[in-house]
Amino acid sequence: MSDLLKNIDARTRLAGTNKLEILLFTLGEDHRSGRRETFGINVFKVREVMRTPEITAAPEMPDAVKGMVSLRGVLVPVVDLAKYAGIGEESARDIMIVTEYNGHTQGFLVEAVDTILRLDWSQMRVPPDMLVAHMGGLVTAVTELADNRLVMLLDVEKVLSETTRYDEDMLIYKEIKPIDDAENCMVVFADDSSIARKQIMQTLDTMGVRYIGAINGRKAWEELKKIADSAASAGQKVSDVLSLVLTDVEMPEMDGYILTRHIKSDSRFAGVPVVMHSSLSGMSNQQLGLSVGVDEYVPKFEPLRLSQTLRRLILGDSEQSEDIPAG
Repeated sequence: MSDLLKNIDARTRLAGTNKLEILLFTLGEDHRSGRRETFGINVFKVREVMRTPEITAAPEMPDAVKGMVSLRGVLVPVVDLAKYAGIGEESARDIMIVTEYNGHTQGFLVEAVDTILRLDWSQMRVPPDMLVAHMGGLVTAVTELADNRLVMLLDVEKVLSETTRYDEDMLIYKEIKPIDDAENCMVVFADDSSIARKQIMQTLDTMGVRYIGAINGRKAWEELKKIADSAASAGQKVSDVLSLVLTDVEMPEMDGYILTRHIKSDSRFAGVPVVMHSSLSGMSNQQLGLSVGVDEYVPKFEPLRLSQTLRRLILGDSEQSEDIPAG
């Protein structure tokens, strides 16, 4: 199975091309067709694929968390994805995908891994409302393979949030400071994860900043062009009405790199900073973001740092982050 992930660092070359590679895996079973459901996860988030080691039960864990495993001396929580998603029967799952992103490592139990598939983000579609409702928001994008299989891209941020219950702690927002005259500020943000959008909105609401949210880069670009057209009609610069753009990296139809390139290559958006907000926190991804013109990079699940970065860029260099360093 290690052969699946050979030379994974070389895949950073895909970043910025609106392409991705996803590791396909199967869960549960479709009772109508007798075929297992096929999911995908971005290989950037996969550290290794292995036979499931011995799992140690842990008290007071969410129902889908089977327990902990020790990987090179580090305790890692293990999530039974089929149980989490409510598909398939209770069974022994002997394959574990180890994911690592945003400083968090966890194992996902699956039925089987298939292959690594290279796709263009434009091939990944926003899931229909019926599928979103059926899967409880677990899927952020879908695509159809040549053999008519539907591949569903897993919302890893949602799994992390709900298995750690991170976003239930409202104390993470209590140190966020409101911005004076915030009614004159406007942020456009793009993220395909419902959990991430919820956190962004909570952060901006606490700051008192107005915003327009989008579920992917294409939708955000459509909103931005409307803002630019409206500003031109009013004889204003876009920077007079738009304070900042906040974008995720991974999104169906148009990723954050391509969105940033559109913004930075359009003179109408001169003076509007772009902040990349992602769980893909590796240096290669940060450097790629800077190469396409991103002004700053902020990891997800750090609302205080996010608010401080937004505050500093919106208000200008005269007000610096006071509580934690920008790095």
